[in-house]
Amino acid sequence: MEYLVLARKFRPQTFEDVAGQEHVVKTLRNSIGQGRVAHAFLFSGPRGVGKTSVARILAKSLNCEKGPTATPCNECSNCREITNGSSLDVREIDGASNRGIDEIRELRENVKFAPAAAKYKIYIIDEVHMLTREAFNALLKTLEEPPSHVIFIFATTESHKVPATILSRCQCYDFRRISLTEIAANLGRVAAAEGIKISPSALLWIAEAGDGSMRDAQSIFDQVISYAGMDIKDDDVEESLGLADRKYLFRLSEAVLQRDAGACLIILEEAYLAGIDMKHFYQILVKHFRNQLLVKIAADGSSSFDIAPEQIEKLKNQVQAISRETLQRFVEILIAEEGSFLRSQEPRMKLETIIVKMAYLEPVIPLGEIIATIENIEQRLQQGLPAAVNNSEPRFSENNSVKETPADYNTKSSIVADTNKENNSHPADNNVGDLKALRDNFKNFIKKESAILGAKIDSAEIVSYENDSLTLGFPKNYIFLEEIKTTQKEKLEQIARIFFQKNVAIKIATLDAENSNANGNNGRKQTNGLNDIKREAMNQPLLQKIMDELSDAKIVEINVRGDKN
Repeated sequence: MEYLVLARKFRPQTFEDVAGQEHVVKTLRNSIGQGRVAHAFLFSGPRGVGKTSVARILAKSLNCEKGPTATPCNECSNCREITNGSSLDVREIDGASNRGIDEIRELRENVKFAPAAAKYKIYIIDEVHMLTREAFNALLKTLEEPPSHVIFIFATTESHKVPATILSRCQCYDFRRISLTEIAANLGRVAAAEGIKISPSALLWIAEAGDGSMRDAQSIFDQVISYAGMDIKDDDVEESLGLADRKYLFRLSEAVLQRDAGACLIILEEAYLAGIDMKHFYQILVKHFRNQLLVKIAADGSSSFDIAPEQIEKLKNQVQAISRETLQRFVEILIAEEGSFLRSQEPRMKLETIIVKMAYLEPVIPLGEIIATIENIEQRLQQGLPAAVNNSEPRFSENNSVKETPADYNTKSSIVADTNKENNSHPADNNVGDLKALRDNFKNFIKKESAILGAKIDSAEIVSYENDSLTLGFPKNYIFLEEIKTTQKEKLEQIARIFFQKNVAIKIATLDAENSNANGNNGRKQTNGLNDIKREAMNQPLLQKIMDELSDAKIVEINVRGDKN
C-alpha cells in the first residue's frame, strides 16, 4: 500500500474535525438543519486552511444516505465515494487547467442531467479565479438559476479576482488563517496517533513554519519525521527547518537594547560565518522586534498573538526596562529600511549599518517621563530662589498643562501652557494715575484678548503713561524682548486701542539704573535673578530634546511665580 501523507491521511471528514473555521462551520451546519442550503457557495481564504475539505464535507452532508444531515455517516457508499474522490455526482474541477470557455460550456450541458446515485450533483471548482472572463460570462446564467439538483462550490485564494457578477450570485464565506495554538494542537493529535515522540516546543516551531496553514504545517511535519524518525529531538527540528538563525535573534536584540554596537557586529559576524542567509534573517528580525513591541503593549494579553508561549516570557524580560516608544522606533526603522535592504548587493553590510543605527539610537523618552523630569527641574530651580520650600507634589490639569501646587512655599517656577483668566476690569474703571493698578488691569486685559501675548508681557512694568503714549519696561536680556519690540508690537497697540478706547502708542524700554520702576533696586536684583533662572531653564538639554521630539511644540513662557492659589 502506498504511503499517504499526513495532510491527506488526517484530512477533516466531518465539520467537527475542521480547525479554526468555527464561523463557517456553524453557518453551514445551521443552513443544513434548517433546509436553507444555497445553490452556490464561494469559499475564499489563504492556502491550506480547509476550503476544499469543507466543500467535500458539505457535499457528503447533502448526499449522505442518512441526510441531508450536518453529521455525515462516512460509511454509506455516497460518503465513501466522495471521500475517495470517485463519486460520479461530486466533481472536483481545477480552475487553473479548466479555465476556458469550452470547458464551461461542457459543464453547462452536463448540469442538465440528473444525479447518477445521489440527491445532488455538486461541482467543486478550485482556484476559480483562474477562469477566463469569457468562461465566467458563460457561467453566469447557469449559476444564477441552476437546476434544483445542482450545487456549485467555488474555492479561491484570491477572491478579489472573481468578478462581482459571480460574487453576487454566491453565498461568500471567508476562511481565516489558523492560529499557532490550534495548528500545534492538531499536530499533537497527529503525533499521538502515529506514535511519534516530539516536544511541545518543537510542535510550536513546526506550526509557526506553517504560517497559518494547516496543510503546510502537516507537510512540514512529514518532512521532519522523514529526517528524524519517530523520536524527534528539538535539535532535529532546528536542523530540518533551518532554524539555526533563530538562536541569534535574542542575542542580537539584547545587544541593540543595551546599545552595544560592538556586540551587534560580532553577533552578525557569527551568523554570517554560520551560513545564515542575511535576507531571510532580516525577515525574522523584523518579526522578532514586532513581537517585542506587541508584548510590551499587550502585556498579559500577548498570548492572543501568534507567539510561542515559551518566547513570551523571554520577550517580556528583555523589554521590561525599554520604553514602548523606543521599541516602536526600532520597528519603524526596520520596516523603512526593508526595501533598500532587499535591493542591496551587499546585504550583510547593509544589515550591519541598520543594526548599528538602531544601537546608537537615543532612547525615546515617554511623555509621562518628560513631565516628571520637568517637575524635577522645577524643584531644582526653586532652590535657586531665596526662601523656596519644596514640600508638595505638582498637579496637572485635564489638558495636561502644568498647574500650581498648593501655596505652601514662596515661589514656584513652571513651564506654562496657554491659560485664559477671567478679567472683570473695564477700561472706564482704570485709574491711569496709579501706574501699578493700570499695569495690573492692562495685563489682565491683554491675557483675556490673547493668552499667549499676555504670558509674554507678564514681566513688563509700566514706566509711564502720558500724551497717549504708554512705555512698557522689560528686564534686560528678557527672552521675549526682541519679539515684543518687532512682531508683537502692532498686536499690543491694537489691544491698547481697545483698552484705552483711543489710539495709544506703545514704547518699549529696558529697565536699568536710569529708568527703574517702583520696585527699586531690590526688585531689579530679583528680576535679574529670575531672568538668569529662565535662561538656565531654556538651556536645559531635556527641554531641547523635547523641542526636537515634538515638532509642533512652542515655548509660550517660562514663568517664575510668587505665592498664589
